[in-house]
Amino acid sequence: MSEFERHLRFERDLSPHTVRAYLSDLATLLTHLGERDLDHLTITLLREWLATQHATGLSRATLARRTACARTFTAFCHRRGWLNDDPGLLLGTAKAPKSLPAVLDQSQARAALEPPTDDTTPKTLRDQAILELLYATGIRVSELCQLDVDDVDRDRRVIRVLGKGRKERSVPFGAPAMHAIDRWCVYGRPLWIKPKSGPALFLGTRGARIDSGTIRRIVHARLQQVDGAPDLSPHGLRHSAATHLLEGGADLRSVQELLGHASLNTTQIYTHVSIDRLRTAYRQAHPRA
Repeated sequence: MSEFERHLRFERDLSPHTVRAYLSDLATLLTHLGERDLDHLTITLLREWLATQHATGLSRATLARRTACARTFTAFCHRRGWLNDDPGLLLGTAKAPKSLPAVLDQSQARAALEPPTDDTTPKTLRDQAILELLYATGIRVSELCQLDVDDVDRDRRVIRVLGKGRKERSVPFGAPAMHAIDRWCVYGRPLWIKPKSGPALFLGTRGARIDSGTIRRIVHARLQQVDGAPDLSPHGLRHSAATHLLEGGADLRSVQELLGHASLNTTQIYTHVSIDRLRTAYRQAHPRA
């Protein structure tokens, strides 16, 4: 398991979250293998393991991830010479269901981004800058946490983002987000800077780089103030931004680049959201719907 962990971290360069999930999945597979050595890791045993997992009531998405973990592990063992054959090649790829993500409509997004009046505390300035940037760029929470001050190009109005697989991309943002970032950097961030702050763009109240849990609390708290808005995570703002871009006429390839998706198939789910809204409007408004 330790060799597999190093492979995931340093050779595959997967995110810490994915590494933790794969190691947890592998632990259940090795428990199913029991005292038997790796030679018993056959396609039959893999299917037995997945059937056992299915019987416990796991979701299709979790089963799909565990299937992917098993295939990655057997391929790794085969390359290391620990398995004569790779049984994972015979394992079918489980399809996770693609449900439509919940998103804000454009009026709810405007309400959520309305800055509090007469409140210029560092926390308020930081929270407003975070919300504006999340919606303006559609970046992931992990990407926002990693942002440094120098990653913001004010002249070109773009941010440099380090995404999955350490792939770097530049993402543009609008004037409201620029204004919010400037106010935070001038009137808020200097009051929270500590020796441990380093170049981090967004800080916690103790001066360290902000963490994803704090950002989630910020988003939940703001959306609770918007009438009728769904209770979304920060990823929901990413979904909303992508949907609103497509509704505004952006092409799918451009949205893929902005979001940092490796495959266009991942981005296509947002077209389903837009079409779903279009059908709803059609049914409500067209006399022959």
